[in-house]
Amino acid sequence: MSTFGQRSKRTAKHPYLTGNFAPVATTWRPTPVSWTGHIPEELHGGMYVRNGGNPVTNSDLGREAHWFDGDGMLSGVWFDRSPTDPTQPIVNFVNQFIVTDVYLSAVRNSSLRTPILPSIATLVNPASSLFHILWRILRCVFIVLLSHLSGSARTIKRISVANTSILFHDGRALAACESGPPMRVTLPSLETVGWFDGNSAEGETAPPGPGNSRKEQRPGFGGTGLLSWMREWTTGHPKVDNVTDELVLFHCNFAPPYVHYSLIPTRESLASKLGSETRGIINAPVPGCSGGKLMHDFGVSRHHTVILDLPLSLTPLNLAKNKPIVFYEPTKPSRFGVFPRRHPELVRWFETSGCCIFHTANTWDEHDTKGEVAAVNMLACRLTSASLVFSAGNIAPPPPTGKDLARSRPMSFFAQYDNEEHIQDPEKVSSGETSPLLGYGESLTGAEGLSCPMTTSEIPMSHDEQEQCRLYYYRFSLEPTTSNIITHEFALSAIPFEFPTMSPLTEMTHARYIYGCSTSVESFGAALGKATKIDTLVRMDIQALLTRSQSSAPEAITGCVDTRTIDQILASTDPNDPIKAFKLPPNHYAQEARFVPRKAGSTVISGSHSAEENGYLLFYVFNEDQLEENGECRADAKSELWILDASNMKTIICKIHLATRIPYGLHGNWFTEEQIKRQRDVHTLRSELDIKLDNKIATC
Repeated sequence: MSTFGQRSKRTAKHPYLTGNFAPVATTWRPTPVSWTGHIPEELHGGMYVRNGGNPVTNSDLGREAHWFDGDGMLSGVWFDRSPTDPTQPIVNFVNQFIVTDVYLSAVRNSSLRTPILPSIATLVNPASSLFHILWRILRCVFIVLLSHLSGSARTIKRISVANTSILFHDGRALAACESGPPMRVTLPSLETVGWFDGNSAEGETAPPGPGNSRKEQRPGFGGTGLLSWMREWTTGHPKVDNVTDELVLFHCNFAPPYVHYSLIPTRESLASKLGSETRGIINAPVPGCSGGKLMHDFGVSRHHTVILDLPLSLTPLNLAKNKPIVFYEPTKPSRFGVFPRRHPELVRWFETSGCCIFHTANTWDEHDTKGEVAAVNMLACRLTSASLVFSAGNIAPPPPTGKDLARSRPMSFFAQYDNEEHIQDPEKVSSGETSPLLGYGESLTGAEGLSCPMTTSEIPMSHDEQEQCRLYYYRFSLEPTTSNIITHEFALSAIPFEFPTMSPLTEMTHARYIYGCSTSVESFGAALGKATKIDTLVRMDIQALLTRSQSSAPEAITGCVDTRTIDQILASTDPNDPIKAFKLPPNHYAQEARFVPRKAGSTVISGSHSAEENGYLLFYVFNEDQLEENGECRADAKSELWILDASNMKTIICKIHLATRIPYGLHGNWFTEEQIKRQRDVHTLRSELDIKLDNKIATC
């Protein structure tokens, strides 16, 4: 276990640096922990890991911050097999920072008061001055260039913090993020190996055989040339085909053609079929994209890929138009580029009303009577506004009409303050920001003049009270017509739905069940984008809902199959209800769940179930009764890993009691025992201990 030096004791004033959003400073090597209940045999030998931002710098200033900011930290639970009792695994907790270039520079300069990278909050805030945005960008460029000078302790070659997701492909566990290529880590220790370029990862041992030496390898992500550093920026959600074992991903940047596409086969495929299509694709352009966009996810079926070109731009060119770098224009169309998996040049573009989509849930091919693909279907979490991008930085969303946002002090239900003078960031003085970010509103006053957490009504709200965050169904017809048509587009349910997951047995095919996160706070639609925490997990029977839509077709775009509220769904006693929900106890909040299937042929007490519901949901839970009066976590606050029976969405089978708390974060994954055993060999690891930190890190 290791811990960073003492952070400031002043109370963080930003909602995403407060409570269980606040970062943790202690890392743990695999450490045995206790549990209550029964650990299913399917988990023995495997490991659950979740990624998320955990800022090393600026965690106590309470000014510029965004939930998507922060250095990547992996938090995992490893169900190691016991050498003496095969029925009882040794459960270990482990968490580690992902040792990126930016992270190493941050711990090297532990007195750095402002992060190296500009906060997303700076880039999206309509109230940010042009001077301030340019200053933060130029400052970042200067620090990066300075790191390349002779004598620098650590060169910043890539600016990614690798804080979004984690996946497994071809013997590598890879942490992903939009601002760089994936980073390889080891299982179960979660140590950092190095950047993966599409061919190999830094620090790993090259296997023997032709084509495996770096001299013989093709150019990696980004290729060569002046803009290669941008072209290697990779989606935070790469997809792995569990049938072909191909890694499918895209790269989005600011320069035409804006989106490139890669398809990475396994080492075995390359060795056995050299010269065939299985050699893969590296950075093939996808023609027709309308500009630099904030593209977080995409859809992949067994034979097709869907690129999401939505009216949420992300480009420095917006500054020339007096717009924020990240800018949402709902009056512009949403565009979906559908193409055969190996032929991005054959992309067909489909247009519909403007929206935001950050996560797709399932994509599958639909075949006609001749066996040809007649359409591509996709389920996605569709938002009718970009509120999530703004509210996750504690910024009031701009009016949908595009009017300028007045300089105001947005409120948050986490808002609090003390009577001490505000700690100013000297780099903000020039921008005119002299008042605290958060207003003080009406709140109860606790001890020492600290205000208690505020209500959810004080979160920065969208001007569109009807905004939605729903699971939507799209059908893209591939019939040879003169125009590209989206034949179906509607919501499956009216409840908020995000962070989708499904059984790995049916990924890229027509899944019956999709699992996701919701909230019982329904006073606003896109609740998950307004810091409202997850208190409900949901399972939707997609086939049943789509069948219902055939007899009573919802209105295109605005329609909805199931119009019930979350309370009505929770109250249902119908065993055949297409929507099942599990609500956590009061003050308990979950994070994204991951489905782990039971062994083939196994059954549960309640009867026979399909493979897609015959399994478990694993997710971290935090009890906010551990918060102090000022909304901060107690020093001894801890999280748990819960295991929910997915077949009935009722029974908590086991609770793993962790060694520390897990801040509310992003995406996780389940790694099987077989995957852990067949990792590629490593000869060097990245470590912050490679540089001296002036005793800022102490080993416990």
